[in-house]
Amino acid sequence: MTVSYTKRRKRSATEARDEALTAARILLLEQGPAAVTLANVGRAIAMSHTNVIHHFGSAGGLQTALMEAMIRDLADALGEAVSALYVDAEAPTRLVDRVFDAFGKGGAGQLAAWLVLARELDHFDSLEQAVADLVAAVRARVPDSPDSEARIRNIVLLIAVCAFGDALIGPHLRRMLGQETGATRELIAQILPLLIAPPRG
Repeated sequence: MTVSYTKRRKRSATEARDEALTAARILLLEQGPAAVTLANVGRAIAMSHTNVIHHFGSAGGLQTALMEAMIRDLADALGEAVSALYVDAEAPTRLVDRVFDAFGKGGAGQLAAWLVLARELDHFDSLEQAVADLVAAVRARVPDSPDSEARIRNIVLLIAVCAFGDALIGPHLRRMLGQETGATRELIAQILPLLIAPPRG
């Protein structure tokens, strides 16, 4: 996906804002946070600098709107994973795929790194309910045992942290190690059944 440059045209305020956020997301994923500027977004969607300011107020307003939109998308992706866990026999493996896709293709990895570096940590509060729902859905799949609660939280933590790391440096590490594109998620998918099963003893 690349930023495409189009001729100027009339559009509603909602259309203009949505197109601007789409362009901003592409800039973030392809070029990093420094590329998410009013000028670059305006150029991508053929909108004047003044009009972009009209919709977002400032570069900070544009970046905040993008962060909020991507947080909502990540919450939605986690929600879909939660729904699948309740009905899909292959859900644990699919859960890994959904979370890795959200952090990779969906841009959540880049977003999370940006939020941390920009000290915009309050935005993570919007994910609290989605994470709680995910924990509850995993709980429904994990056999009950004295340590099941700890194992459930460890499962969610492992998947999320590995998906985040894979989105940021996975491609470079895999190249150094001569591994295939899906190596990290395949490893997590293999480990997951061991974490779900209650300990023997």
